[in-house]
Amino acid sequence: MSDSPDDPLVYRLAPAVAARLVGLAFLVLALTIFAVTALVLSLGWAPDLIVVLLVVELLVVLGGAGWLRSRAYVVRLDAVGYSVRLVRGAGVRDGRWSEVSEAVAAHPRDVPCLVLHRTDGTTTSIPVGMIAADRDDFAREVGARLQQAHGKA
Repeated sequence: MSDSPDDPLVYRLAPAVAARLVGLAFLVLALTIFAVTALVLSLGWAPDLIVVLLVVELLVVLGGAGWLRSRAYVVRLDAVGYSVRLVRGAGVRDGRWSEVSEAVAAHPRDVPCLVLHRTDGTTTSIPVGMIAADRDDFAREVGARLQQAHGKA
């Protein structure tokens, strides 16, 4: 938890989720190299193309892994509102706390989520398994920021 609800707080991607994404990227790299190798052999092109492609793809995968580890985030909370990234099907990705009526635990599509119900009838679903934090601590932090925004500190 943060020291104060005024402090911005960033929740990064859980290491297990990041590892799955990087693993998928390496799988795509391997399949691409296999296909290019077959193409190079069948068309008689220079084998240097395989090496160049491998180096470029490795740099992209390793750069992406570094970005996931150090820069990418799933949720950012501040005194004004929230921002959700990297979550497909999250609903409303950015909002103000004043636009949120309640935060509840739910399991849409059997995925444990913290769902923010907004005053306009829309929702924001945050899969708690994707964040590198304790689920209960995350829920308490969101609740504290929501209460502060609604003057219930």
